[in-house]
Amino acid sequence: MKQFLEVGKVNNTHGIKGEMKLQLWCDDIEFLKQFNTLYLDDKGENGVALLSVKPQKDIAIIKLDGYNSIEASEQLKGKVLYCNRDDAKLKEGANYIADIIGCYVVDIDTEEEYGKVVSVENFGSCDIYDIESWGRHTLIPAIPDVIKEINVEYKVIRIKAMKGLFDEN
Repeated sequence: MKQFLEVGKVNNTHGIKGEMKLQLWCDDIEFLKQFNTLYLDDKGENGVALLSVKPQKDIAIIKLDGYNSIEASEQLKGKVLYCNRDDAKLKEGANYIADIIGCYVVDIDTEEEYGKVVSVENFGSCDIYDIESWGRHTLIPAIPDVIKEINVEYKVIRIKAMKGLFDEN
C-alpha cells in the first residue's frame, strides 16, 4: 500500500501573501483539515506545515509554512501535494482509492472473477469502478446494491452483479 497519497493539485496562487488554490482530490475540505503536514513528493521526504485551509467553491485555499509571497507560492503551481496515510482518520467503511485500484472483483454468490479495478472515476452521483479483464472494460457503480464487501488487505471486492452488467450480449 502507498504510504503517501495525493490530496490535490496546486492550480494557482491566491492573493499576494503566499496562499494557494488547491484542486481537491480527496473527499472534501474536512478531510484535508486534519493534516498538520503535507508533502511535496510521494515519498514523504519534503514535508511542509499546513498552516490554514479555507473553502472556496469547489477548491481549498491553503497556506503552507515558508510560502509567504506570491512569488514563492508560484513555484508550486501545478504541483501535486500528498498526505501521510498514518495522519488521516477515515470514516467507518471508507477506503482510499489507491487501495481499491488493483483489487479483484468477485461475484459474492458464485465466486466468479470479473477482473481487476484499474481506475476509479466520479461523475457526480457515485464512484464508478473501471473493471478490466482480458482487455475488456466494464464500468460498475460503487453503490450498496452492487458493492457488498471491500477487503483492501486481501485485494478483493465482492459484488452482486446487476442484471446485464457483465453479460456478453
